[in-house]
Amino acid sequence: MSASVAVYRNIYTEDRFRQAYGSEGTASARGRIRDRISKRCRCSQVACFHLLKERVPIFDWLPKYKLRKWILGDIVAGLTVGILHIPQGMAFALLTSVAPIYGLYTSFFPVVLYMLFGTGRHVSTGTFAVLSLMTGSVVEQLVPMPLALNASSPEAEHFEAQRIGVASAVAFLSGVMMLCMFGLQLGFLSTYLSEPIVKAFTSAAAFHVTVSQLQSMLGLRLPRHAGPFSFFKTLASVLENLPYTNVAELIISLVCLAVLVPVREVNTRFRDKLRTPIPVEILTVIIATGVSYASSLDSTYDIQIVGHIPAGFPSPQMPALHTLPDIAGDTIAITFVGYAVSVSLAMIYADKHGYSINPNQELLAHGISNTVSSLFTCFPSSGTLATTNILESAGGYTQLSGLFTSIVVLVVLLLIGPLFYFLPKAVLACINVTSLRQMFLQFQDLPDLWRISKIDFVVWVVTWLSVVVLNVDLGLAIGVVFSMMTVICRTQRAGCAVMGRASNTEIYRPIDHHNKCYEVPGVKIVTYNGPIYYGNRSFFRADINQILGLTPEKIRSREKARKALEKRERDAVNTVERGVANTSFSSENEFFKSEMADNDVQAVLIDCSSVIFVDVAGAKLFIQLCVECQKVGVPVYLANCNESVLKILTSSGLMNYVGPQHIFVTVHDAVVYLQQQREKPPENTSTIWV
Repeated sequence: MSASVAVYRNIYTEDRFRQAYGSEGTASARGRIRDRISKRCRCSQVACFHLLKERVPIFDWLPKYKLRKWILGDIVAGLTVGILHIPQGMAFALLTSVAPIYGLYTSFFPVVLYMLFGTGRHVSTGTFAVLSLMTGSVVEQLVPMPLALNASSPEAEHFEAQRIGVASAVAFLSGVMMLCMFGLQLGFLSTYLSEPIVKAFTSAAAFHVTVSQLQSMLGLRLPRHAGPFSFFKTLASVLENLPYTNVAELIISLVCLAVLVPVREVNTRFRDKLRTPIPVEILTVIIATGVSYASSLDSTYDIQIVGHIPAGFPSPQMPALHTLPDIAGDTIAITFVGYAVSVSLAMIYADKHGYSINPNQELLAHGISNTVSSLFTCFPSSGTLATTNILESAGGYTQLSGLFTSIVVLVVLLLIGPLFYFLPKAVLACINVTSLRQMFLQFQDLPDLWRISKIDFVVWVVTWLSVVVLNVDLGLAIGVVFSMMTVICRTQRAGCAVMGRASNTEIYRPIDHHNKCYEVPGVKIVTYNGPIYYGNRSFFRADINQILGLTPEKIRSREKARKALEKRERDAVNTVERGVANTSFSSENEFFKSEMADNDVQAVLIDCSSVIFVDVAGAKLFIQLCVECQKVGVPVYLANCNESVLKILTSSGLMNYVGPQHIFVTVHDAVVYLQQQREKPPENTSTIWV
């Protein structure tokens, strides 16, 4: 059964509609700013409590905590993630080129701080492979470790202190940057790292992580390469030194991979059936440590072990702040990556579980986490992919799960840490590689991405190649710039379309895609699907000229004919006033009208519904278009202008060439008005009937 709609109302120009339905009066900009400032500065007990709950969210969600319903899930999830944090924290510390104990510190302090200030209920913070790799590149550039240095010598301890000082300085500066971004309310900047960029970046970074761990898995002592083409330099160095592989460490790596890969696959495939995933990483660490200790592998086969892990709480100390000028550029990339990954994870699980997060509050949470943690010898932290997934699948409900995660790590720091002295570094390298499974599997998204958007597919490929071939930070920058260039290109090539009307309706659609929509006789309706600004004004101008057939020669000839007609009309009036008849005028006038009738466009109507903004260059182009159309005797009308576009056009002087009666609320208002103008003289009460 079909339904019909009948509309009977007045024709509205923008001016007439504003008079009928606009606000009675609007406050001045100065008044609005003053009211906003006074509202923010107003102090009361309610306002202070609201601000406290907004800036320290634990005071908001903890009183609403459903103890009987949520506590068991938070305990199980928190303990599970805490157990996983122990091997991953030590493993990712190797990526950062610092001692494993600092990975345990980074798995403790950020977790506690995010629990207090974060808004993501299912986000697990701590060490993240990509951030660790990026930070490790900075550490290796500023404090390269000599290969011949004895790990137990005083010189080695001095180098280790310098390295963690640089890594902590990166965390400190990253936190300060996030706090500054929070103060400026720049949480929206994470949107510049689109989903294709983040996935391509993390996938390519996984290759860097894997190649960087090959030397530990093979027992090679090689320098760490940084900068462009570091991936190929490291791979070539490993291949060149393959004859020097430590067979014992190779066997350890193969055995660990043979255990870790299948069990992680089982955890992934049966995570809905498993109450908690099998803690294969911590079991591997415990067994490998016991075997290494019992067999004296470090002295017998010269394998690399973790070494001394001090027990107790770290004492506060300042990072190496004198290195801030040297690390500023790399820290910007680290900050954006950490924040973008964290917010993306928070949004994914917030949408899944039906709650919302505050991107600016996330800046504050991660800013405080990194700044405060850096004072306790921690390197940069963020939300992590693997542990967040496990936290959610294990049944976590709120940020309280972070409390139980931190308790597990704290027990290891105070009591158990020194027992990992004989843990082979090859085991940690294998844990690093197997933790990247999700990142490698992101290649499976490429066919769907190609089907949905070929431009996003190209962005993915360009970002991935840039990160792999060049470097992590430089490749990310290229990916972001390339993605923004695609947006610019799409706005430049938005394209004009001629609109036609569906019969007996007020619906107008492009005639190229709707062959049963027909143009209104005498009216050329044009729409442009994008902003009009300095970057695409030439393309917009070319499309309009092609549609209207405007060429400089045609404009000059039409203008010349129009001026000739006006001159003859004036001469005719003067002749009549003197009582002398001009017999040639009538025929000449008819000849000019017949010449003008060759062009059936009597009015141009521009639908601005898809024009989201116009800059000064675009406004001047509108004025130039109106002038040129007036020269050929074709008036220009506008419809569906939003407030900002109309304000800029008006401020630029468009009203000197187009009157208020030429700007309509809808396309159909303008079309009905023009049809009435052709059929009969305009009346004061015009109506629309569809």
